[in-house]
Amino acid sequence: MRLSGVGDDKCHGRPASRTVGVSVIVVVSGRSRRAMPVDAAGALAAAPRVREIAWDHKDVQLYHLGIGAGRPATDPRELRYTLESRLHVLPSFATVAGGGAPGVIGTLSAPGVDVDLARVLHGGQRLRLHRPVPVRGRASAASRVVAVYDKGTAAVLVLRTEVTDADGPLWTDEAEVFVRGEGGWGGERGPSGRPSPPPADPPDQIVDRAVREDQALLYRLSGDWNPLHADPEFAARAGFERPVLHGLCTYGATLKAVVDTLLDGDVTRVRDYRTRFAGVVYPGETLRVRMWRTAGTGGAGAGGARTGEARVAVNAVERDDAPVLADTVVRYG
Repeated sequence: MRLSGVGDDKCHGRPASRTVGVSVIVVVSGRSRRAMPVDAAGALAAAPRVREIAWDHKDVQLYHLGIGAGRPATDPRELRYTLESRLHVLPSFATVAGGGAPGVIGTLSAPGVDVDLARVLHGGQRLRLHRPVPVRGRASAASRVVAVYDKGTAAVLVLRTEVTDADGPLWTDEAEVFVRGEGGWGGERGPSGRPSPPPADPPDQIVDRAVREDQALLYRLSGDWNPLHADPEFAARAGFERPVLHGLCTYGATLKAVVDTLLDGDVTRVRDYRTRFAGVVYPGETLRVRMWRTAGTGGAGAGGARTGEARVAVNAVERDDAPVLADTVVRYG
């Protein structure tokens, strides 16, 4: 398997074009070549790639700070994200647990995938929790491509990672990856990639969350070292006015807003969380998180806790409410 323009975490040379509508992964290549189309059969037939991962309270605390937790610093509701003696783990920590490259990059290490990373876009993310994520853990992560779709002008790959510890399954994570220019082989088209509009009714809750100017610099310490999120010159070559926030940072900040607002801060109630990346966020902007409890939810679960799901839409306030996350759903117990 070869990746054009990839050398560990470093990116050099000619910039890829700017794309709005999904979380952007920009890798620039000193070479220009047309990769062979994705080998769908080979990718789907490949055995899972397994790696051992481990984390402790320091990794969790760093992740929480990276998505904006700890403001105000002495607020008891924030201390459960930042103080080791009270620490709870926001489930989206699963996207960085164990460090290493994000799952979207892992997709491109799969057999049968031979693409130029400059053509790759992170389209969506889904997380299913089997148990609450522990503060400290050691687990096995098995990753494989479970779907390959032919969109005509692009291929879509879904990488599923199943994480299991000594007590059984912990979580299942899926990254949806668009590869521009790699479609057209006559394969299955798969589900529609067009985001659905948010509900027409007024939201049940609206929360604004300010993104710190240094948010991307903090978040990248959890393992995503793409210079697009830190280096102004690199961002300019990629077509952006300044470095952009990691899409998975917005993903985590949004889940925190939902947990704090609708679930009274109880991270253990989250069962499933999915989204589509609809646009970029610049550090220093304000995220507007709108939440709707969907019809037919709200029954009693274990211990009398309310159960159901929430539809969520996230927009950048300073850019006329430009869409950031779409088709976002949090299911809770």
